[in-house]
Amino acid sequence: MTVTDETFAEQTERFRHELRVHCYRMLGSYDDAEDLVQETFLRAWRKRDDFEGRSSFRAWLYKIATNACIDDVRRPQRVLPHQLEPASWPTGEAIARDDLPWLQPFPDVLLDRAQEPDAEVVRRETIELAFLIAIQHLPARQRAVLIFRDVLGWSAKETADLLGSSVASVNSALQRARPVLREHLPARRTEWAPTGDPTAEEQALLAKYLDAFERADPAGLAALMHEDIRITMPPYPFWFSGRANAERIMAANLAPDGDANRGDWRFLVIGVNRQPALAAYLKVPGDTRYRPFGFDVFRIEDGRIAELTAFELTDFERYGLPAHLASA
Repeated sequence: MTVTDETFAEQTERFRHELRVHCYRMLGSYDDAEDLVQETFLRAWRKRDDFEGRSSFRAWLYKIATNACIDDVRRPQRVLPHQLEPASWPTGEAIARDDLPWLQPFPDVLLDRAQEPDAEVVRRETIELAFLIAIQHLPARQRAVLIFRDVLGWSAKETADLLGSSVASVNSALQRARPVLREHLPARRTEWAPTGDPTAEEQALLAKYLDAFERADPAGLAALMHEDIRITMPPYPFWFSGRANAERIMAANLAPDGDANRGDWRFLVIGVNRQPALAAYLKVPGDTRYRPFGFDVFRIEDGRIAELTAFELTDFERYGLPAHLASA
């Protein structure tokens, strides 16, 4: 392929979506991934005369994107609350920590646009929140090696060429990376890997969850959860562990003066990081519209909720969702 000034934009744009997914895996941040794709295209434009066709144009862009991610040491490791402190019940007023580098969710509507080799396998297992958190424990170059070898399926030689390293170095990095990844993944990782879109069983579970929520039934909600469920709510640093505490927090929220009763709620079933999720809209008293509030992202294991991550965010349009819902 010849890169010319006239065709550069068209040629690079073809790879925008998969490069965004790649940078997201590297960084754990949707916003940072957007920035790094733009940085990748800028670097590629500046170096366009250096591309000699010895590798594919796609591999050349991946090399630039990966190096951009590795070079940008200003971006801290992304986290979720359970990595910061032990499970606890908050005392006093809950204070959001917007100064912390929270892991960000990734919209399935954009994953659907990325064309990757063996895309079905890639999408099922290596974009979920648990994987993203686990891979953040790796040094940046080990992270890159694991992504290229175990996620994208590139050979050791292809990976070495891309990273400017040796095959032996790549193989060594992969051997060090895999145990760290296993250490930080949930214990039954292979048993709960989803099979694509939410299954009928998962959809039924979400329907039961919504029904119990609408009936203000904390015991009914807790009955849908595993005994060792984990609930996190970034940007709040505290988190909850266990079904009893889950029922307690649900009861507090569903009480007449609780958060769940601050107005009228509507939910849309969506996909985030290839996991079942609910997009929550809230209409406060005196308003005429339901406005974005946040996402509840579920990890479902053996027919019950094993983990609930509640992201407080309001930029719904990037997720292919309406900016508001009108009152009925």
